[in-house]
Amino acid sequence: MKVRNPRTGEADYEFTPVDSQGVAAAAKRLRRHQPEWAAMPLAERSAILLRWADAIEKHAGAIIGQLTIDTGRAGIAAIEVGGVPGTIRRWAEQAPEIIARHSPSEIQSANPTVINSTRLVPFALFGAIAPWNFPMTLSTIDAIPALFAGCAALIKPSEITPRFVEPLRASIAEVPELAKVLEIVVGDATTGEALVANVDYVCFTGSVATGRKVAVAAAEAFIPANLELGGKDPMIIMASADPVEAARTALRASILATGQACQSIERLYVARPIYDKFLETLVNEAEKVRLNYPDIHQGEIGPFIFAPQGQKIAEQITEAKEKGARILAGGTVEILGGGTYLRPTVIADVTPDMAIVRDESFGPVLPVIPFDDVEDAIAQANDTIYGLSAAVLAGSTEEAEAVGTRLEAGAISINDGSMTAMVWDAENSSFKMSGMGPSRMGESGLTRFFRKQALIRQTTSPARIQDFAEENFAGDGRP
Repeated sequence: MKVRNPRTGEADYEFTPVDSQGVAAAAKRLRRHQPEWAAMPLAERSAILLRWADAIEKHAGAIIGQLTIDTGRAGIAAIEVGGVPGTIRRWAEQAPEIIARHSPSEIQSANPTVINSTRLVPFALFGAIAPWNFPMTLSTIDAIPALFAGCAALIKPSEITPRFVEPLRASIAEVPELAKVLEIVVGDATTGEALVANVDYVCFTGSVATGRKVAVAAAEAFIPANLELGGKDPMIIMASADPVEAARTALRASILATGQACQSIERLYVARPIYDKFLETLVNEAEKVRLNYPDIHQGEIGPFIFAPQGQKIAEQITEAKEKGARILAGGTVEILGGGTYLRPTVIADVTPDMAIVRDESFGPVLPVIPFDDVEDAIAQANDTIYGLSAAVLAGSTEEAEAVGTRLEAGAISINDGSMTAMVWDAENSSFKMSGMGPSRMGESGLTRFFRKQALIRQTTSPARIQDFAEENFAGDGRP
């Protein structure tokens, strides 16, 4: 398979996809070694994973270099790679206490002669299907806690961004015990389908359309599926908010990583008294944002990783203009050096029927809608098939929370935006069609990889069949 460079537009990399037989063979290898991995004391597994954290840091330069080519951005590539060892060390610190607390023992049953205890039994083989927008982060965010739980892990990154896999594999190879229970397979949808068919638990991050297919395949395989899908995240800006600071916050929360993040703000609802000042500031700040072209080490916004995404947004912008919307900043998809770019695009006079307001954009687009009544703003914010996250800016935490708790989304940023990109310890559920399954954040990020096995101990002589003879019961059925 040939892979396009997002900055040059050229297919300058290729790889051989792993076919169904290759995936099945990898799964078989991992399953062979998983019982030994799960039987290790947690401290021993942690020590091995901490050695991997060190190995990632050793290979960080090579991983960052390839991830930079994959994504067309350098700074965020470095943040991604730097974050993975931190995630490993965080779970190494937290996992012992979490697992101990979720493993109760010697609990008296309601039956006076019975004592219960619970064992946490890991799923044997975990599988991850990761997207192209944050390739390193989203390939490992679920696999790391799964490994701590005692699962073996099989990861399929996106075929759009596969270059980082080889240096990441080099880091895994430096920890032989880990290499027995962690593998990466590269390929397209066929490889992903084979992965679902060969694992015991699958996590998928991506679009609603593909998430539906994964859910169906998981149901047919009779395995749990964790899905984190798309979003059309709203931000409500109350009249009590500082319009200048609110505009700056909204801009960052919308366009960071070129808006190619599921938690990016994609709809802005602004109270009428501050609307004009907010919009003026937003346009001025948007026009200051620089593309990282031609120098990747200069500027705040990079190319579209997946070029067709730029074309999709161009069509949304065209439709909005045809229906009367005004483009106040940006608005033109540009081809520069072969890469596909869009400057931060501020759009006014939009209506709910426009695709730019209704459908996920996944790019640096900021439709701005004024409101007179907060009830109307809440209703518009909730009028969507999505429910991933949202945000509220107000003059006080209390006012923001009063509005935020009425929004139909799994994580609400209060007096900030897109905080789930930075805060990973708050459990939250994906509402509506933005996903299903336990939260990958907080304690459930680890506990979801266990099944619970009850040990029910009888402390006296077990009942005999004669104890249930009909003559031992009264006419009303009581013994």
